Amino acid sequence: MKFSTRFQPIVLLVAGLLTLAGCSSTPKGGTAVAPMKTDPGRATDSTVSDEYIIGAGDQLSVFVYRNPDLSEGGVAVRPDGRISTPLIEDIVAAGKKPKELAREIEKRLAKFIQDPNVTIIVRSFIGPPDRQVRVIGEATDPIAIPYREHMTLLDVMIATKGLTKFASGNRAVIVRVDPDGKRRSINVRLADLIKDGDIAQNIEMTPGDTLIIPQSWF
Repeated sequence: MKFSTRFQPIVLLVAGLLTLAGCSSTPKGGTAVAPMKTDPGRATDSTVSDEYIIGAGDQLSVFVYRNPDLSEGGVAVRPDGRISTPLIEDIVAAGKKPKELAREIEKRLAKFIQDPNVTIIVRSFIGPPDRQVRVIGEATDPIAIPYREHMTLLDVMIATKGLTKFASGNRAVIVRVDPDGKRRSINVRLADLIKDGDIAQNIEMTPGDTLIIPQSWF
């Protein structure tokens, strides 16, 4: 069955997502789906923390148990990485885990109240620069995306709403800094992934990756 040119990219993108969902099992009576391609230089789970690190631009809730006057439902992490809460004018939040920030606030509040119990809730997040995946060039919505475990190239393209009509998707490059500090480029064929459903191009991303999508040559 052939789809119109207008709807073909969307149908193939959905098909790619369904293929990924089925990678972990083999359909009854069918053949196994090839495993997702993983870059050999990708950081392993042991080197990537599962706990979220607060970054500038994040929105936090600071809850102080039994002290509603000291609690704040919406605290923005300023560009300098600091926040302000009642009784605490300035405290560095960026680069810390929510639990770490909560314990530090407790220490400061202990000067004013007895046995403070603080909980930090991340309401909306961006994360620190080294925990983001940036997309520049001919994406429909070039943005910086908070990294999450096992994020793939297809996840990134969904977040950026695909390619523009001027994009040269098959000349896209991922710029990656390896754990040893060396910078390298990984060629990826985005057009094949999005338009043709070539899941072999769906490599896993790592924190700090930058995806560059060049413009077509005319």
